[in-house]
Amino acid sequence: MILAVLALGAVAKAPASAAADDPELIFKRSTVWKFLSPDHKLATYAIDDPLVEGVACYFTLPEKGGWIGWAGLSEELSDVSIACRQVGPIRFKEKFAQGADMYSQRRSLFFKKMQIVRGCDAKRNTLVYLAYTDKLIEGSPQNSTSTVPIVPWGSQGEIPKCGDFMNP
Repeated sequence: MILAVLALGAVAKAPASAAADDPELIFKRSTVWKFLSPDHKLATYAIDDPLVEGVACYFTLPEKGGWIGWAGLSEELSDVSIACRQVGPIRFKEKFAQGADMYSQRRSLFFKKMQIVRGCDAKRNTLVYLAYTDKLIEGSPQNSTSTVPIVPWGSQGEIPKCGDFMNP
């Protein structure tokens, strides 16, 4: 029985099918101390946009502690924050749809997930990233937005236009 609970916890903590590679953990910070069990924490991750070379996003999620959180049986909070930046010359690998999924991760055993989606403000030549959580039954208004204006990088020649890489 205990092994079944632990196996279910591992499934709940595993990332959902994601469009990007798994994020890299940058650091965790305890927010609530728990006696004899894991603390509640904030975890900050970095992930490179899989379709737009030269863009990285950093996001922070709360992680529940205690024995239920450790086993992966607690429903994680809906809070999420994101900051995306240009970290090199921008190169589009392929076309994408407005609001296309960049990354998703389960936040509870069955019903909740955190998602990062990408869009393009063609008028301002700016990439727009939205991080949010959703639930199967009732959605969550918790969200965060970040933008990456496409600017020259080093001796980069012509600046790509994100509108040229949107699916019609």
